[in-house]
Amino acid sequence: MPFYIYILKSRKDGSFYKGFTEDYCKRLEEHNLGLSQFTSTKTPWELIYVEEHANKQSALIRERKLKKCKKEYFEWLCKQPTNILIKVRVPPCHGLG
Repeated sequence: MPFYIYILKSRKDGSFYKGFTEDYCKRLEEHNLGLSQFTSTKTPWELIYVEEHANKQSALIRERKLKKCKKEYFEWLCKQPTNILIKVRVPPCHGLG
């Protein structure tokens, strides 16, 4: 089963959130419903980047590295072929993103 790292951008203040999950659509919905204490004050969130990993360990390592990165890197990363959202022809997560 694949794991995903994801990056959200707050439509409220432009801040970023990085995380990992097995279901990025469900996770986006949870963030936007205020179910995550850390992100609940900055809703709504937009899903801007998703990267697939073969296992949990790989995803966790990548997430830790992303937490140290700057805004400019996230903006660049969103345009890279590793972003599986680029490959999606319909709006991601049933229009939630």
